[in-house]
Amino acid sequence: MKSAHLIKLNVFSKEEDNFDAVFKKFLEFFPFDLEKEKISLRKNTASGFEDKKIIILEAALTKDKHIKEFLKTLLKNLDAEEKTLILNQAESRLDKNLDFFLRFDKDDLIKNNKLVLTDSGNCFHIRISIAAFPKKTEAALEAIKNIFS
Repeated sequence: MKSAHLIKLNVFSKEEDNFDAVFKKFLEFFPFDLEKEKISLRKNTASGFEDKKIIILEAALTKDKHIKEFLKTLLKNLDAEEKTLILNQAESRLDKNLDFFLRFDKDDLIKNNKLVLTDSGNCFHIRISIAAFPKKTEAALEAIKNIFS
């Protein structure tokens, strides 16, 4: 059964960040080679405060095969505590379009190789468009429960 229509992952890398470390961790979310699978990796540049350069990395998955592999890898890297927290916060992380949002602390992932949920902006940001039928919050919450249990 299809669990999601789309998964988007993005991260901002500021000048003071180690871009190579951020990029490496970004790629580790994907258990396959983006280029071989013909998945575009967008790299944009923006200006932050005091005209500091910010690099924005973004990739989107739409194929069911890629989505399943991504979620499997994500679940493998989450500890039981984080999975429980995701399930407990599921309703607040779901919007009216049935997009489910997860943010993982960038520093914890880079320094400690640990996925830790955060509400801060300094994070790896994942948006999962939940496949739910009927397209209602209750069905989406049940699908989230099935994914993260």
